[in-house]
Amino acid sequence: MKAGRSALLLILILVALALAACSGRPGPMGPAGEPGPQGPPGPSGPAGAAGERGPAGQDGVSYEPPQFVGSQVCAECHQDYYDRFIQSGHPWIMNPVVDGQAPNIPGGNVTEPPEGLTWDDISYVIGGYNWKALFVNQDGYLVTGETAQFNLDSPTLELGEGWTAFHTGEEIPYDCGSCHTTGYSAQDNQDNMPGMVGTFVQPGVQCEACHGAGSLHVNNPRAYSPRVVRAAPECRSCHMTSEVVAGNGFIQHTDLHYGDLFPGKHVLIDCVQCHDPHSGVVAPREAREPYLRATCAGCHYEAALVQKPVHDRIRVDCVDCHMPEMIQVAQGDPESFKADLPTHQVVINPTQIGQFAEDGTVLPQIGLDYACRQCHNGAQGIGPSLPDDVLLSVAQNFHGPLEEAAPAAETAAP
Repeated sequence: MKAGRSALLLILILVALALAACSGRPGPMGPAGEPGPQGPPGPSGPAGAAGERGPAGQDGVSYEPPQFVGSQVCAECHQDYYDRFIQSGHPWIMNPVVDGQAPNIPGGNVTEPPEGLTWDDISYVIGGYNWKALFVNQDGYLVTGETAQFNLDSPTLELGEGWTAFHTGEEIPYDCGSCHTTGYSAQDNQDNMPGMVGTFVQPGVQCEACHGAGSLHVNNPRAYSPRVVRAAPECRSCHMTSEVVAGNGFIQHTDLHYGDLFPGKHVLIDCVQCHDPHSGVVAPREAREPYLRATCAGCHYEAALVQKPVHDRIRVDCVDCHMPEMIQVAQGDPESFKADLPTHQVVINPTQIGQFAEDGTVLPQIGLDYACRQCHNGAQGIGPSLPDDVLLSVAQNFHGPLEEAAPAAETAAP
């Protein structure tokens, strides 16, 4: 019994000692472990008050692209140029029909639409300036049929005016806007007309077709100059884009392309050296005013000095022989070797009579049929009909010393 109490007492003493040992000051903290993963974000607190507005920064660069303003706006400062330009063919190559009324085209007389149609059926008249007119319907397709093209009277041909066939039975979309309009884009369809390929800002070749959109120049003339390019490719982008094609005894230039210029040396000079692009040719010529900036004699002065007596008396000019009307835009008369547009081939081959090779291709130089027989044809010409041997004889050394060519020339005199 006494032994049991002693054992219990010993246990209590040991427990008391153990408790006393545990109640001492904690030891130093061990090293920190690796950081654990990021916990989920807590809820956002309420928005704070807005701070004061900071100072304004520097102005950035701003740019407004130029816009098309129209030829009449150009006229406000350039009236002289505009008055000459508006009488040329460029602005009238595509004419809108407004309120069912025929467009008023200088030098034209297109007063009626094709047979069976009214002006309400027509959206545009293509051309109509001196040569011919085609018509675009309200869906944007060219009008085709037996009486779809109107040929205006040519004063040199004396064939009169009237209707003729144009691609009868075909459906032809109007895809000529790149050369017949201003501000052209090949995307989409103008006024949602399915046959009208592309869109444009202005119909016809207006001032800005060559000089670029004019709003920047109009608003600040001293800071922005209009685009001016005098190089020949500027003109040839529209006036020389197709192959030369023969038909009906003439070069066919239904698109008014001057590809026939390539065989001659004049292809090396810029168009504006001879032509004033604001005046054109037809209007000043009809007004009996100079229509070329340069004359043939200005460069070919030696040849111009040797003018044959007969031709001199009847005022035959250089271009009558060297730029004969052998291109058919609308009409041509094969019996008189004359069509309605002059060629730009210029060089005459004095040993060549015809103009076309056996395969129908156009020869690169002008033959005597066209250089001489537009006058010497015995039909509508002003001179007598001459046989080939006389033409060949007169053409030899035509611009040589007068005494060498005069006898043959006098023999061929009317």
